[in-house]
Amino acid sequence: MIYCVIPPELADELYDKLVDHYQSNSNVQVIIDRRTSDRRGGEGDVSEEDRERRLDRDRRRARPGTFPTLHDPSN
Repeated sequence: MIYCVIPPELADELYDKLVDHYQSNSNVQVIIDRRTSDRRGGEGDVSEEDRERRLDRDRRRARPGTFPTLHDPSN
């Protein structure tokens, strides 16, 4: 699923247009961003030991990914 997220300031102008544009593609859902703040807290309350432990176990590597195929309604 692909989400097309619209900021609230542009919702009146863009929402209906984007829904119409993507209506033939069931992989895309148009939504309006309604978040008012970030849920995650800052790192101010994390101890130095915990911060170091997070760095030690973070073994993520960048890996190439793939994107789902989109249907072009103009073809």
